[in-house]
Formats: sequence, structure tokens, C-alpha cells
Amino acid sequence: MKAVNPIIHGVRQPIIPPAKKQSAQNTVSTFNETFKTVTATPKELIISKHAVQRLTERGIHLNETEWNLIGEKLSEAKSKGVTDSLVVLKDATLVASAQNHTIITAMNREEATAHLFTNINGAILMDTL
Repeated sequence: MKAVNPIIHGVRQPIIPPAKKQSAQNTVSTFNETFKTVTATPKELIISKHAVQRLTERGIHLNETEWNLIGEKLSEAKSKGVTDSLVVLKDATLVASAQNHTIITAMNREEATAHLFTNINGAILMDTL
């Protein structure tokens, strides 16, 4: 017997074969594999246009190692539920979105001592860099 495509409201519908059922064990292992891949892949750190301007104006220079460490710490902060963070370095202070992995603004430490930081829910102290 040949399968006939059903007609619903005057439109012939395609026959969709039933999906194969996955066992609960397969679903869990697939989730675990995906989770490990997503968390193991470091997300690229984004520096906003505003932050680039502030870094340039204030003569703040960070090397690749420092940027990588900041990115790692932001990922760690995000995994702990932090959305917006203050990153305190030896010579600079950054405001960053851990959620978006983005540096929002930057200032040198002298400027930072006179500021009140709002709308942050985490701090990353890296003043040995």
C-alpha cells in the first residue's frame, strides 16, 4: 500500500517519518559532550569601541597574555553568575560584561580611586599584572 500525503485545509502535507527515539542515556551523553565543548572553547574577548578609545587616551597597554588571562577570569566569573564586573589590574581598571565577554570601559588606577562603580555584581582582582 502506497502512503498518501494527507490534505489539510486544501493543502497537501508531506509525510514525515516518525523520529527515532533516543534513550535517556544517549541524551545525557550528548548533552555532556556538548557542554564540555562549549565550556572548553574559550570565547573571544571583545573590546568595545569606547574601551579602545579610553585605553588609547589614557596610554593603557596590555599584552596578549594579560588579555587572555582577563578573558579566562571573565569566563570564570560568568560561570559563577556574574554579569558585570570590575577588573582591577596593577595599572588599570576595566569595567567588563562577563555575560557578553566585552570590555566596556577602561581607566588608569589613579582615576579609578576617585570613582564610584555601580551596576556591577562581581570584581576580579588581578593587581599583580
